Amino acid sequence: MRTIAHLAAAGILFAGAPFASSAHMPVPDGLIVDHVVMLMRHGVRPPTHEPAMPPGIASQAWPGWDVPPGWLTAHGALAITRMADWDGAELRHAGLLPATGCPAAGTVRVIADSDERTIATAETWLHAVAPACGLVSEHPPQGQHDPVFDGIPAMQSGYDPDRATEAARNAAGPGGVAALAIQAKPLIARLDAILCGGETGGCGIGGEPSAIVPATPGKAPKLTGALGEAASAAQTLLLEYAEGKPIAEVGWGRANAGDIAALSEFHAIEFRLLARPRYLAAAHLNAIIPLIEQGLSGPAIVTVISGHDANVADLGGLLAVDWHVPGLAADDPIPGGALVLTRLHDRNGRHYVRITYRSQALEQIRSARPLAADDPYEVALMPKGCSVPDHPGLCTPEQFTIALTAQP
Repeated sequence: MRTIAHLAAAGILFAGAPFASSAHMPVPDGLIVDHVVMLMRHGVRPPTHEPAMPPGIASQAWPGWDVPPGWLTAHGALAITRMADWDGAELRHAGLLPATGCPAAGTVRVIADSDERTIATAETWLHAVAPACGLVSEHPPQGQHDPVFDGIPAMQSGYDPDRATEAARNAAGPGGVAALAIQAKPLIARLDAILCGGETGGCGIGGEPSAIVPATPGKAPKLTGALGEAASAAQTLLLEYAEGKPIAEVGWGRANAGDIAALSEFHAIEFRLLARPRYLAAAHLNAIIPLIEQGLSGPAIVTVISGHDANVADLGGLLAVDWHVPGLAADDPIPGGALVLTRLHDRNGRHYVRITYRSQALEQIRSARPLAADDPYEVALMPKGCSVPDHPGLCTPEQFTIALTAQP
């Protein structure tokens, strides 16, 4: 795995670089921030397999990448650095990090999945937020399966494959997955045009019937057919664009920013069916939920969980909150984007929880330029069941706990 030293040598980390200023998410009068937990998707990576898709789906070879399949790229690390600079300014403004120097021991905790991209994202974030402070992330050895980020296989009891399958199918709505595929026909045709470039005869994904493969013990349901393949293909095109590849290489020169935004709907559909339904979200997150609870009340006042898009989608579904990053479909987790859970208190010791989603827009990731004060996308979110008359937009801890842990 590439270490911080390797990343710095590649010129993608900037110890001592000035942090971006921040416009700051307003804190209600009389309240003070005391804990922050961020569940973040890793930065830009290549497809996790080579070739990116099974043979025959595209008429040409997929563009190459400079790192092995699934690893954080140098450009992806730079974009994470830009976001972390902004995060650091926010955390210092809130008083959770010192204005200068290093955080006190034990006050910052960063947990990563065991994939290279999540470990490297965690290290890049730490290096940008607290340079030369020697902070390290917690994670198993690279490549070793981590049950924290893949909750269903590790569940010893309580997982019902039939309920999981039912939850996914119900999320498809009237007519099921077949109806979704019919509604998506124009978008599937556009994707096939990008994949095939006018070639006919076996190319593309449009002829494959879509279906939800039922869950089995220890495994979640899956989306197959045109909608499943479209989610993977659309994500690959998004990553090519986010990486800053020449536009002539993005979708072989046949895809533009408008296509990337429109096609990301396939990724959002996949998560709508397989991640956001409450039963599935709770099962997927069964080992992450305790980390969130610890992060909102424990000795670490800043906790970052460096995971995957599915983890972020799971938490969005569990809390029943929605976001819409510029350049993507609604609720599609963008590389480096995070759900941010903030605990606040008043002078009487009463606590509250705020939920936001923060990220760069797609064009900001593509350019990887430094962020100005009001650059990042940041939106306040309200989980179902939360209501605090004196502080609209916040949850009481009891309301938040119900939203996070109530049985589906």
